[in-house]
Amino acid sequence: MAKTAEQTGISPEDYLEGECLSAIKHEYIAGEVFAMAGASEAHVTISLNLAALLRAHVRGGPCRVYMADMKVRVETADAFYYPDVFVTCDAGDAQETYFKRAPTLIIEVLSPSTAAFDRGEKFAHYRQIATLHEYVLIDSERRAIDLFRRDADGQWAFIPLEPERTLELASVDLSASFASIYEDVTLA
Repeated sequence: MAKTAEQTGISPEDYLEGECLSAIKHEYIAGEVFAMAGASEAHVTISLNLAALLRAHVRGGPCRVYMADMKVRVETADAFYYPDVFVTCDAGDAQETYFKRAPTLIIEVLSPSTAAFDRGEKFAHYRQIATLHEYVLIDSERRAIDLFRRDADGQWAFIPLEPERTLELASVDLSASFASIYEDVTLA
């Protein structure tokens, strides 16, 4: 008797259907689903500060800002992620209800439990998105920001920022001070 291959994991379609019904968020990577933990006050405040700055800046234009509950689809990695904040300026994304495919900017606020993944596998997946120009990692435990920017040749440059510097987001033509990003945040 011939054995058939055992199916493991779930399909992207089943994931999306389940996510619409779930009380908690899950990220999806190649058939596997991972529950997301809650975030600290600092994490949430930093995300909100950035989303508010970005929303005020892009208002009235073709770009849209999303945070926390909107997914980004990475087709080539067969993945769906929930970035803390992202911007898409792609008209096609306006047609998608539950996820976006073409972000130009993604911001992740680092937590001790997610920092290695955000810097490693997740960034490797995000780099596969042709429209992505900048990836920003913001520390929620100390005042530190790492900016990754794709150049015209498709190479990624790493720009670590110290607190006296300004975050220059070329993808959306916005400058943000550390004071505005970390406003109302108490660090340990």
